[in-house]
Amino acid sequence: MLTTAAVLFGAGALVGLYMVVRYFQGKGWPIGVALVHGLFGASGLVVLAWAVYQGLGTGGYLTTIALVLFVGAALGGFVLFAAHLRGQAFSRPLVVIHAGVAAVGLVLLLLSL
Repeated sequence: MLTTAAVLFGAGALVGLYMVVRYFQGKGWPIGVALVHGLFGASGLVVLAWAVYQGLGTGGYLTTIALVLFVGAALGGFVLFAAHLRGQAFSRPLVVIHAGVAAVGLVLLLLSL
C-alpha cells in the first residue's frame, strides 16, 4: 500500500515539476494539468492515510511525518488551485513551499519503504 502511495505521489511530482518549470518560465498551463496533479496527490494522500491508519509499512514514524507533510502540501495546493481558478497571480513563496514540503514528504515516504 505504501508503494502505491509512493507511485501516486511520484506521478503527481512529475506533473508538478512540469507545472513549476512552466511557472518560473512565466508560462501558464491548462486547468486540466492542475487537475491531474491534484488527482494524483489526493489519491496518494488517501492511500497513505489509510496505510498509516492500518499501521502498514515498516517506516513507522516516517510514514506518519510524510502524511502530515502531504496534508500541509495539499492545503497549500488548494490555495494555489483557488488562485488559479480566480485568475489571480500565484504567490512565489507558496509555490516553493508547496513543492518543497511535498518533496520532503516524498523522500520520507520513499525512505519508509
